[in-house]
Amino acid sequence: MRKLATSIGFSALLLAGGTVTAVSAHQEHSSTSYSGDNSQCEVALNYDISVEPKVMAVSDAGTEVYRIEMGKLYVQGKQVSLDAKQQKLLVQYSDEVSKQVPEVIALVHDAVGIASTAASMALTPLLGDAAGAKLDEMMDGLEQRVEQVAYQNGDKFYLGSTQSSLEETFGDEFEQEVEQLVKNSIGSMMINLGSEMMSGDGDSFEKKMEAFGQKMENVGQDIELQMESQAQELEHRADKMCDDFQQLIALEQKLRAEVPELEDYPLIDSPTVELLE
Repeated sequence: MRKLATSIGFSALLLAGGTVTAVSAHQEHSSTSYSGDNSQCEVALNYDISVEPKVMAVSDAGTEVYRIEMGKLYVQGKQVSLDAKQQKLLVQYSDEVSKQVPEVIALVHDAVGIASTAASMALTPLLGDAAGAKLDEMMDGLEQRVEQVAYQNGDKFYLGSTQSSLEETFGDEFEQEVEQLVKNSIGSMMINLGSEMMSGDGDSFEKKMEAFGQKMENVGQDIELQMESQAQELEHRADKMCDDFQQLIALEQKLRAEVPELEDYPLIDSPTVELLE
């Protein structure tokens, strides 16, 4: 699956070797990089975005960089005079961003929801209800964290995409919370896991391990069947969003070429793309 939008603000890998790998940031531009299996889907957002019915604002760590309000452009708080050609491009760009940001946010939350369900389905039968409850608690915490960087509040949509926004959400405090959950439940997890292995069919340890391995494989197949339709629907949306982003990238690049005041403020960091008329 193209992961442009499946993890479009972040890629949070939890419980990896007892530690948390939070967000992979785009080093050179201090921005978040969203890449898929296809290099055409590599996108980095350099700023946070908020979208309302009449305003689109781009900010950096809470400080407005520029905004487009009712067809007018303000850069660093000052209105920029535009000719007819520039005005047309500006409105096109604002409309496209305003359309795509809500789609991104919806896809982010749906992807996290599916991941949470799949994790619970996979691990609770093997690790027991107590450990499963801890896992649910951890995933609920992740969903709450996601809500801080990608959310809808009435008719306002916000996508926090800069490194500072993500570090604030997936920083040391979040890592410590997850590590504490792991420490608190590791004992019951190991006991339940050992019980599952030893209760498997077979007279020898090797056969019990084989039976346990088969059980895990069967659980995985069951989850795959149950989640397949949701995953496919998510994939189709992500593929479409990837294609839409190519047009948005090309449109922004053209706008920045036409409006010198925006030249130093690329919202999207991506290779040059030709705009399809």
